[in-house]
Amino acid sequence: MEFSHIFNSKSIKITAFFALFFAFFTSNAQNDTDSVVHDHAGLSEKEEQIESEEKLDVNNFILHHIADAHEFHFYGEGKDWKGIYLPVILWTNNGLVIFSSKQFQLDHNGVVVVENKGQKFTRYHNKIYYASNEMNHGAYLSMSTDEKGQHIVANEKPWDFSITKNVFTILLSITALCIIFIGVANSYKKREGKAPKGFQSLIEPIIIFVRDDIAKPNLGYKYERYMPYLLTVFFFIWFNNMFGLVPFFPGGANVTGNIAVTMVLAAITFLITTFSGNKYYWAHIFKPNVPWWLYPLMIPVEIIGIFTKPIALMIRLFANITAGHILVLALISLIFVFESVAVAPASIVFVLFISLIELLVAFIQAFIFTILSALFIGMAIEEHH
Repeated sequence: MEFSHIFNSKSIKITAFFALFFAFFTSNAQNDTDSVVHDHAGLSEKEEQIESEEKLDVNNFILHHIADAHEFHFYGEGKDWKGIYLPVILWTNNGLVIFSSKQFQLDHNGVVVVENKGQKFTRYHNKIYYASNEMNHGAYLSMSTDEKGQHIVANEKPWDFSITKNVFTILLSITALCIIFIGVANSYKKREGKAPKGFQSLIEPIIIFVRDDIAKPNLGYKYERYMPYLLTVFFFIWFNNMFGLVPFFPGGANVTGNIAVTMVLAAITFLITTFSGNKYYWAHIFKPNVPWWLYPLMIPVEIIGIFTKPIALMIRLFANITAGHILVLALISLIFVFESVAVAPASIVFVLFISLIELLVAFIQAFIFTILSALFIGMAIEEHH
């Protein structure tokens, strides 16, 4: 197959641009997490001892595992914790501040204070704040409680550009995409007109699938102009979906289950659609083919439709990927909820079954996002008949 016109240097630059665009705008994408609640139960008076009994808070357990973090956790808790501490990068009132997340000592409750460049920082539910001078209700933060009983932190926050789990995984997927596609592009140049060989033969069927089943049916003869973006977004989503299914380093990050990441992806599709729109596209919005007296109704509907399309893209990907992770974690939690080993076999079987389905979902969600992006762009560039 001839693909040298697609894998030229300009296309590679476009691919790299979009990949870096994703990484930059998701560097501050972090979700709230809570620590596991420990209840202390007293023993009988004869033993004259007090032991702590850990009870699993399923909600916090699930939210903790699908949220972003400043560390990669391998195993263990407390002093036995093993993992990788990631760099904290902050833009503060005194300029750039960089230090290791190890200085927070795994604290997420605003108890540990890190001093750097004459400033004090503390971390609460995975968000970094300027620390108060004095401890207030067990934390170096000024907090109040709203009507729902949730804590509201009044402290200011520095700009957070830390290399979190999600950012690390995004950079990893960018590196993988660049290596793969630059290598494939070079193979096409060297073997122009010849049958694919090696890794090229593995990637080419997927490229043909994106071209013939996504780009051409929706974009027509103008498909080549948008192939770099469609290939980038398809493989970016697919790779990160697969990384999210790997339960150990370097996987485990919930990149496409982060609403900030899907928002940026949808925003790029929105910008391409908006700036690619021809006069027929805009005429359909502002001068629809209906009786004039319906204009006050139809024009607002069409304008709202411009924004609901990317919103649907954003929420669909986020919700489906997050739901899959929550389902797997909920099934694992059944073992601890029932506190019985007898539940383990059934729980593990269901987890394996859902995990196999998630492999298919990882591909399907990449396909759906890409084909809908191509559909929206195709609607904007469609010629008048």
